[in-house]
Amino acid sequence: MMQPLLSFYNTVFVNPIVNLLALYHYLLVLAKVPGALGFSIVALTVTIRLLLHPFFKQQMDSAKKMQDIKPHIDNLSKKHKGDAKKMQEEQMRLYQEAGINPASGCLFMIIQIPVFLALYQTLQHFFVADTSKIILSLNKILYFPLLHFKTLDVWFLGLNLAATPQQMKSVFAYLIPIVTAILQYFQTVSTTAGMIQPQAEPTKTKDGKKDDKSTGDDFQKAMNTQMKYVFPLMIGWFALRMPIGLALYWNIFSIFSIIQYELHKRQSKTVGNANVKALQK
Repeated sequence: MMQPLLSFYNTVFVNPIVNLLALYHYLLVLAKVPGALGFSIVALTVTIRLLLHPFFKQQMDSAKKMQDIKPHIDNLSKKHKGDAKKMQEEQMRLYQEAGINPASGCLFMIIQIPVFLALYQTLQHFFVADTSKIILSLNKILYFPLLHFKTLDVWFLGLNLAATPQQMKSVFAYLIPIVTAILQYFQTVSTTAGMIQPQAEPTKTKDGKKDDKSTGDDFQKAMNTQMKYVFPLMIGWFALRMPIGLALYWNIFSIFSIIQYELHKRQSKTVGNANVKALQK
């Protein structure tokens, strides 16, 4: 059972990514660009990010719509408090009227999972001690003999992409996990800015206990704090212990996520201002 699934996964995800990386590597080596493997990883990451952009845009559009209807959702919560079935019916009706598919916000993350795993597995192939063996195994899954690796230079901008920052033991290398954590922080802040709402002040019932809404807000606030601070620190810790080439991929992905979100935010703001002006006429 597992073997057919693994074969399907490799055929659909891993092999195409390896071939795309090999294509970029071949073109860069042909152009005599130093650090061809590093720039190939950058080009591959940008390509994957652009291919995923429609799903990312759908997630951001969904988050914006959810933000717009949140006051109405809050009103429904108050109006139908204690009637979960009625609340769910009214909420789904509101989603339909606003053109929101609740599942669409998760689509970007779901699609990313196999792609991320395939990228990780692909890049791991390149960062092993015995490059001669890995070259032989990689060449077996390349679609065209033209793309076959003859040698593999793992050095990029003075860094060994196959080594971890701990192994290199240089100041420049130790900066990488710090940069990775910082970029992950800004990516988290950017991509959740439209989905996180300011929390209301805690309210209490007559007996002095917090009401359900306040308790839910406290839980959401704790989760937001973990996503904002704990997750970047965790990613930075992983970057300290994994090959620098994988951190390079992660950082480029974070940079493009931040850029794409900011562009989307500006576009949404422009459209929103245009709609307001149209309504004022």
